[in-house]
Amino acid sequence: MSATSGITVSDELTSAFGDAVQNGDVRFLKVIIRNESLVLDDSKPIRGSLEQDFDRLTIAQSEERALLDEKVPAYVLTKLDEAGWLAIFYVPDEANVRDKMLYASTRNNLTKSLGAAHFTDSLFATKFEELTADAYKRHLAHLNAPKPMSEREKEMAAVKAAEREAGGSYYEGSRARRNPLGSQAMGLTWDQESEDAVREMGSSGDRRLVILVIDSQENTKLHSVVAECSPDALTAYIPESVPSYAFYAYPHTFTQPPRRDIVFIYSCPSASPVRQRMIYSSAFLSTYRAGKVVLGDAGESLVERKIETSDPKELNEEFLKFELGLTSTSAPAGSGAAAPASGGDKAFARPKGPGRKR
Repeated sequence: MSATSGITVSDELTSAFGDAVQNGDVRFLKVIIRNESLVLDDSKPIRGSLEQDFDRLTIAQSEERALLDEKVPAYVLTKLDEAGWLAIFYVPDEANVRDKMLYASTRNNLTKSLGAAHFTDSLFATKFEELTADAYKRHLAHLNAPKPMSEREKEMAAVKAAEREAGGSYYEGSRARRNPLGSQAMGLTWDQESEDAVREMGSSGDRRLVILVIDSQENTKLHSVVAECSPDALTAYIPESVPSYAFYAYPHTFTQPPRRDIVFIYSCPSASPVRQRMIYSSAFLSTYRAGKVVLGDAGESLVERKIETSDPKELNEEFLKFELGLTSTSAPAGSGAAAPASGGDKAFARPKGPGRKR
């Protein structure tokens, strides 16, 4: 289910949140999904500090019932002691699968519709034990703690330090390249827009498509970002006549629990110019690895299976399901993914590199 699933914020909720922001006297606004709309279900005024008020989420007070029901999903818009709001997304393990998908896929609609700039933090919880003052302190401590670096990240940091010491350039073979992702197979540079677009896929929650291309200077550039792209619409956005790389976030319910897979797609149309096919083929693996690093920094992972096609028109949901092993049926009709008969031609093969000079 997509993040823009037709569920909208009600006028009542918009008005209530606007008043709460302006007056500053409301601690909690409980929001639920009812009749395909995000509506205000309950609210609590500020009584003490946020730490003192936190227990009111899950524990009944002397003349006040708890704001949340233990087995019922809800969003809670929480006024911080300082400026800003905390968005709490509570989806208990006991909730049915449909509700889990619905609340998970609609949370971005809620904050964006009310104004994302108001929300300085978010908290995800599946049980009441994660909604206490102590749990919130641990959440803040985790946010403020220095994150451990993987071996790959340490290597990248060392490369960047060497670049700074060398005056801002890094020597790769016979050409100096500045590469924000360190030394890749061909030394292709990612521009900042490309890095940011791929990194933001981890937090977007939607069916996002990011398309990258290589320009005439052999730098990786951002071609386009489609914030909401259904699998069957991929063919409308992937370039038909030139090669491209794409990262696609694909939420689906073909597994239990449901997943949001981020997949790497390499499209190299058969009619592409030979030089472009050679360049894209050579940089294919390094681009995949670079995307994996960027997504890893954002706390997301890239599916190991790489999708390749010589015909962008075959990209649709059936093709993705087959390539990702989400179906036991044969490859879709016309798909280049079908296994060739014995002795037949392969559906897709990256062109070989140029022969070595003698």
